[in-house]
Amino acid sequence: MSDSPDPERRAKKPGKELYRQLRALSCEELWQVEVPRFNAALPAERLERVSVIRAVGVVISETGTPAQREAALAWIRPLLTDSQEKIRRYALEALPKLGASAEEEAQVLARLQADPSARELKSLGRTLSRIGGAATLESLQESGVPLDAETAQRVKARLARNESPGSIRMEGLFRPRTAVTVHLRGRRGLEGIVAHEVEAAAAAGAVFQSILVRPGLVVIQTRDPFTLADVYRLRCFDTAGIVLGTVPDLGGGGTADRIADCIASEFTVSLLRAFHEGPIRYRLDFAALGHQRSAVRQIADRVHALRPELLNDPNQAPWTIAVHPGERGLSVELTPRLVPDPRLFYRQGDIRAASHPPLAACMARLAGPMAHEVAWDPFCGSGLELIERGLLGGVRTLIGSDLDSDALEVSRKNFEAAKLQGVTAHFVRGDFHDYGRLPGLGANTVSLILTNPPMGRRIPVPDLRGLIGDFLQVAATVLRPGGRLVFPNPIRIPNPPAALELELRQTVDLGGFDCRLEKYIKRA
Repeated sequence: MSDSPDPERRAKKPGKELYRQLRALSCEELWQVEVPRFNAALPAERLERVSVIRAVGVVISETGTPAQREAALAWIRPLLTDSQEKIRRYALEALPKLGASAEEEAQVLARLQADPSARELKSLGRTLSRIGGAATLESLQESGVPLDAETAQRVKARLARNESPGSIRMEGLFRPRTAVTVHLRGRRGLEGIVAHEVEAAAAAGAVFQSILVRPGLVVIQTRDPFTLADVYRLRCFDTAGIVLGTVPDLGGGGTADRIADCIASEFTVSLLRAFHEGPIRYRLDFAALGHQRSAVRQIADRVHALRPELLNDPNQAPWTIAVHPGERGLSVELTPRLVPDPRLFYRQGDIRAASHPPLAACMARLAGPMAHEVAWDPFCGSGLELIERGLLGGVRTLIGSDLDSDALEVSRKNFEAAKLQGVTAHFVRGDFHDYGRLPGLGANTVSLILTNPPMGRRIPVPDLRGLIGDFLQVAATVLRPGGRLVFPNPIRIPNPPAALELELRQTVDLGGFDCRLEKYIKRA
């Protein structure tokens, strides 16, 4: 046995460096210089410069014109039958990027009949999973070509995605035989507000009851028939996962098989039949556990073998099946991927520093109700906090101010889309320091200040401590006696204005950093 390394492996690093150089070229440079050079080269040099094929696939697909992409595709086709396997494999990898048609699919299928090596067979499978259609499925069924189950499943998912993508049925009714558990997940520190919202909804006749509260998690349960719309009438959570089961973390294949059995269960299928229209596609995700590619492939293959109607598809699947670590093992949860979120029906636009929507909903609920509310947001951004407060009812006037004219225009559009009956809104450009110049504002005029001030991360603030100190002084003046101030405070102010009495302070994760969500009441 020779100790010399594989020539292909030996050329790997130079090939990577060549690809980086080629990747930086324009379409014209690649097509007019590098492609003719590759075509004219002897076989050994063609093998050394095989990265040209990869670069053509990427660069021309990203920046080329339709005519350039068609020319590149015509160049790639003969390379699929080149005498050198490495060139064929690079051509196979470039093909999907350029928009392959039935003609290229037929060429790839023909290569399957040519007794390819294991390495080429893997490339053929990857390519067919990206370009394959009905002809691929028919060929696999007739010829029994040894492509892996993942490829066949991806071809089915691609066909479903293109021809019948399916949709989530928000009003589909599920009638449970036993209690159904739903995990409402959100940012740590907001779980108490989420639980309060669930309890208020239950008191008003909702089918769900809160049974457990953990950091970032509220567990709710029902034995009654319910729809997804019932879940999404709650506004303060981030994601909702219907618990399919809990699997002990045994490690290795045993855990993967149990997760697959849980996904393929009759309970899961009955849920999906109630809540989904069309072919069922899901994306398997190991939340907080990394990519787990091997486990995903093993689980998806077993699920498909048990339930061929369930297709794992990482591209635009309407459902996520997430595996979360928990106290009793791994929680397997079914989550709808709703884009856009139906709770944000009013969201016509956004800005760079807009609040996280569930945070805005939580802040509005934390403020509590007040009849004939006059609410002001001095850093209104896209207006989420004010609109969420308006959706809770009892509001007479909303006032939003900001220094950014574009943000104010977004706020106006969002407010109009919210269609809040009987609510007057004013969105004006101005600095909160000059509140007296803003319409409707003055001493003792506002019952609620609800805002998420700039934190100095996405929008740099030179003197954040000074800004928050000034803001508290203005709030103490503008609020009526008994009025409330709710905002996330990034700065600990040792001596807030005496007129403001701190009612609540809790630490909240604002997306990578902790902040204190505070509620003040103005003393009479």
